[in-house]
Amino acid sequence: MLRITSQPRHNWQQLAAEYGFHFHTMYGEPYWDESAYYQFSLAQIEQDIEDPSAELHQMCLHVVDKVVKSEALLKQCQIPEQHWDFIAHSWQQRMPSLYSRLDLVYDGRSPAKLLENNADTPTSLYETGFWQWLWLENMVDSGRIARSADQFNSLQEKLIYRFARLKQQYQYQRIHFSCCEDSTEDRGTVQYLQDCASAAGIDAPFLYVEEIGLSETGYFTDLEDKVITHCFKLYPWEFMLREEFGDALNTADVGWLEPAWKAILSNKALLPLLWQEFSGHPNLLPAYFEKDKALASYGKWIKKPLFSREGANISLLEGGNAATTLSEGPYGEEGYILQQFNPLPRYGENYVLIGSWLVDDMPAGISIREDSSLITQDLSRYLPHIIL
Repeated sequence: MLRITSQPRHNWQQLAAEYGFHFHTMYGEPYWDESAYYQFSLAQIEQDIEDPSAELHQMCLHVVDKVVKSEALLKQCQIPEQHWDFIAHSWQQRMPSLYSRLDLVYDGRSPAKLLENNADTPTSLYETGFWQWLWLENMVDSGRIARSADQFNSLQEKLIYRFARLKQQYQYQRIHFSCCEDSTEDRGTVQYLQDCASAAGIDAPFLYVEEIGLSETGYFTDLEDKVITHCFKLYPWEFMLREEFGDALNTADVGWLEPAWKAILSNKALLPLLWQEFSGHPNLLPAYFEKDKALASYGKWIKKPLFSREGANISLLEGGNAATTLSEGPYGEEGYILQQFNPLPRYGENYVLIGSWLVDDMPAGISIREDSSLITQDLSRYLPHIIL
């Protein structure tokens, strides 16, 4: 696993404008960064990332099956009681999912370790599935990277195929796509998914989450008062289950992407539950609920809220001492878990995180994020990769 300095393409910003990559720079800071790229061997990708990702995913699904059958575990996951049956039904009916991303610590030598599962609303999809592949094609065509170079990246093909299967197998003829109004990145992610769905022959209208209505008959509707039968929402289940319209979820009869059972996978409670089930697994870090913190009295531990997103509200504990805050944020009232500290590998001044993508249970590619901080957050830089 090498970090290789590279000269950016002279016209990349013009290309970004042409291809609709409008969030390559955010708040005046670079998000997309092609001043370097990461190089992997094929064995590293296949044996250290792809195969463990598939296995970790199945382990996570095992935990979902266990949680939906246990009131005690549903409580530990802070799932509102009025929605237990709704979530259990979505799992029992095997309501289809679309995609997810496992965040991994990996240094090219030791086994990859799972940090968390972004199973509900993962972003950096467009830049993974399309933009970094375009970068590789341009670099190969210009002779700056060997023609034998490849990339672990079948994300776009798998997304289009998955949408085609949703249409054929589950009758998803029309899917509304939705996100919040205040995020250019979220809108870009959803637009990319709309394009993939359209390529699969699905009607893919868009509306903002704030524009979704509720009819007098209890169905969710769009701005034309048409009933929403299927909906991809880049909006967290932990919000939906607690907001005003949450009471209508059980009877509105919507095929949600992601399905309600993803509320368990996207919850940090997954981490100690995985450790309980698969203690000692080479791709897991020891993890415990905060009530069991006596088990984490030695060494360094990361304290994470159950619902934390984008690296918010993270603290470091060492030897039972008071926590050192690593990042601020709005989370924590829901409770915390502790996960053994395993620092991200460092290249110069950069800490590196691997995102391993899955579509319909199948590994589909990786994304790489860098930051000068130990905590990867929403503005951490995105770098491309190659296999050589």
